[in-house]
Amino acid sequence: MDRHFREAWDEMTAPGAPFAWSVVDVRGVPTRAYDAAPPDLALLWAASAAHADKDFLVYEDERYTYADVHERVGALAAHLASVGIGHGDRVAIAMRNYPEWVVGYWATVSIGAAVVGMNAWWTGPEMEFGLTDCEAGVLLCDGERLDRIRPHLDGLRDGRRLHVVAVRTDAGVSGGGLPDDAVHWDDALAAAGDPPTLPDISPEDDVCIFYTSGTTGHPKGAVLTHRGAVTNLLNLAFWQVMTDAAQAKAVAAGEPPPGSDKVSGESNPGSVLAVPLFHVTGCNCCLHPVTASGGRLVLMHRWDAERALELIERERTSTFTGVPTMARELVNSPDFATRDTSSIQHLGGGGAAVQPDLVAKIEDRIQGRPSTGYGLTEVNGVITINSAHFFLAKPESAGPALPVMETRIVGDDGTDQPPGGVGELWVRGANVFRGYLNRPEANAEVLTDGWFHTGDIGYLDDDGFLFLVDRAKDMVLRGGENVYSAEVEAAIYEHPSISEAAVFAVPDERLGEAVGVAVLLLPGESLDADGLRAHVAERIASFKVPEHVWFVDEPLPQNANGKFLKRQLRETLIGTPVG
Repeated sequence: MDRHFREAWDEMTAPGAPFAWSVVDVRGVPTRAYDAAPPDLALLWAASAAHADKDFLVYEDERYTYADVHERVGALAAHLASVGIGHGDRVAIAMRNYPEWVVGYWATVSIGAAVVGMNAWWTGPEMEFGLTDCEAGVLLCDGERLDRIRPHLDGLRDGRRLHVVAVRTDAGVSGGGLPDDAVHWDDALAAAGDPPTLPDISPEDDVCIFYTSGTTGHPKGAVLTHRGAVTNLLNLAFWQVMTDAAQAKAVAAGEPPPGSDKVSGESNPGSVLAVPLFHVTGCNCCLHPVTASGGRLVLMHRWDAERALELIERERTSTFTGVPTMARELVNSPDFATRDTSSIQHLGGGGAAVQPDLVAKIEDRIQGRPSTGYGLTEVNGVITINSAHFFLAKPESAGPALPVMETRIVGDDGTDQPPGGVGELWVRGANVFRGYLNRPEANAEVLTDGWFHTGDIGYLDDDGFLFLVDRAKDMVLRGGENVYSAEVEAAIYEHPSISEAAVFAVPDERLGEAVGVAVLLLPGESLDADGLRAHVAERIASFKVPEHVWFVDEPLPQNANGKFLKRQLRETLIGTPVG
């Protein structure tokens, strides 16, 4: 990487600098942590009161300033305290991305309780499992989720109390009355007394539990701490400050990097949020930095590319927070050319790899810059970031590990791999979670002396930039050869006719597994299986070329986080005619 990048990095992390770090003891493990990190997220929320008159939340035609939200947060905090919720307790939130989700989050955090972000797609039995597993004392839910959990409430309350606060019950499907020990949101806030005395919060106190979407069995609750969440916020801030400084150094030296002449139009700091708040991308990587900067968070009722473009134009937001499939749908939308997107400074995604062709498309089509963040729920958000001209220089890379993140690439034989060596990524740092709730066996499998085993396969180059080749579970083992679906998908996406593509393993009697792919073409485009195979064969080895190709007419199924449901695709498509 160029010298300006390294100079800026070293200056920002030098002793006494804004992002200086030291090794501290965290749960008995020597861990890198930022020296200037505030001790808890409640302080972040309290500081946001300084932005009182600024717009904070926008949802459809509703608009709330920071002062509006602070008033509601105080009232809800008082209500939670009145029903016995305090430091160390747990409050579950199950609803769409409504403004009430944000109010519930900050009210819970401010009194030292932990938020349980429940997947809004869960069925009633899944909700029952999550509420039982986390021992929530309060459930904040909308009408749709209330209808799902209603038949299970008696069982949940057997031997303990679960207080329900119902939000927007007119959005439910049954419209029934409230169950016992439940109250409407407006009534809860209106009847609230004085806000409770705020407790002393430790950096190692729990702040949130997010349930991971496992492929088998029940999901696991990843327990995140205040220290971890604050560290992730500083990681995001570091990258922005450092890259701006590196670019300024390059320009001053007469070596302007590609794209450095781009100047975004007038915009409001903030983001259109297209992913759910119950995921770290939406909560830790969008809500937290928007709140810290006094920005505007524009919430979407559901994902729709054309609606997102309309909101970007209307609200003049500076970022778009989604997954790469959403960014691709934005730039491919027929409305893209007719909407003013000049306010967008950063467009990319987290939660999955941004394919190299999409990096180039974003750079070419918007006034802002492409960006990506790689991470997991278990690390509170990001491990690496790549953006702007660094992303253009290495579009296949997820970027370098951030300052407090130690990294190891561990081979199949358990040894650390040198630069270029492929293996599983292990990470350690202040943003690593404290473990899965009630899962000691799972914790023993994924945590070794503070090192978290990510389950992602990749390598580091000589500059320390991470290149991910696949999730271990997404790898196709074809006749003894490892085929990484992300690599095959990247090659497929270089074809101009492709809208969506998902590669997965297909059982094969001779090879064990063969490469299969489901493909959705852009409107008006045509392509057959042989043409696709010829395109891929020009770019990667022949054993990686898909043997099974399905062309579908509808968008590929995705989960709530925007990731393709490959297992569902496999089960649906195997046994049907292929190309």
